[in-house]
Amino acid sequence: MSPGWRHAGGMTDIKNVTVLGTGVLGSQIAYQTAYSGFQVSVYDISDEAIEQAKTRFAALAATYKREVRRASDETVDAALSRISYFSELGPAVADADLVIEAVPEVLEIKQETYEKLGALAPEKTIFATNSSTLLPSDMKAFTGRPAKFLALHFANRLWVSNTAEVMGTAETDPAVFDTVVEYAGEMGMVAIPIHKEKAGYVLNSLLVPFLTAAASLAAGGYSEPKDIDNVWRIATGAPLGPFQIYDIIGLTTPYNIMSNGDAGAQRLGVWLKENYLDKGKLGVASGEGFYSYPATA
Repeated sequence: MSPGWRHAGGMTDIKNVTVLGTGVLGSQIAYQTAYSGFQVSVYDISDEAIEQAKTRFAALAATYKREVRRASDETVDAALSRISYFSELGPAVADADLVIEAVPEVLEIKQETYEKLGALAPEKTIFATNSSTLLPSDMKAFTGRPAKFLALHFANRLWVSNTAEVMGTAETDPAVFDTVVEYAGEMGMVAIPIHKEKAGYVLNSLLVPFLTAAASLAAGGYSEPKDIDNVWRIATGAPLGPFQIYDIIGLTTPYNIMSNGDAGAQRLGVWLKENYLDKGKLGVASGEGFYSYPATA
């Protein structure tokens, strides 16, 4: 067991958090962490990427004011003030208690990142991957500290879909696992402990088959996306139908998953590409996917 990660009262000793990668979800993780009172360092590979991240954070601040109860000019600006920006890895992790990795879902990129990170981060630092498609055991050997490494997986729009799935490997120190579960609560999430490795975690193990079934109905000509959404919402009371969820996720990620699947999944990927991606219909972010979305200021 590894002492020192918790206060006597139960709170963790995590104060400084570094987020590697400032894409859509990396930016959300970083902003929510800062909004919850932590000092946050964000790292990306270039000054240009950092400037793009600042734009994302400004947009998130505006979104929180619209959508998060009790968010105000003061609270969202305070969150922004707690974020520091780095295009060099060493300074970004120099005093990190926790590093959350959200770099692209390519094993070689993950390996290169963790090998550099392991050499630069303090001995105290816990490493967590937000990977959706790779298991932590795929990466643990690269970290140099498998006992302090695990997965911490968030859902998109995490200020609303505020779950954090925590999944370790057989080598993860149980004290580290428990600390990250507690930390997830401290940053405003509902922690979902997963007791052994499972591809897709809990959420995607449920969600991917559901979305695939919906795509199969539409691609097969059985029913239109809006009607499939209607029957799901009306019959179950769910707030969103599967094609609304596709649009929120963005259609590129489901396409990539389909393209790497079996023959049936690949056929769905072709349908999605030809009818939507090739026409610039990428989901909410592009203004149109299965539905059209008005531009927001």
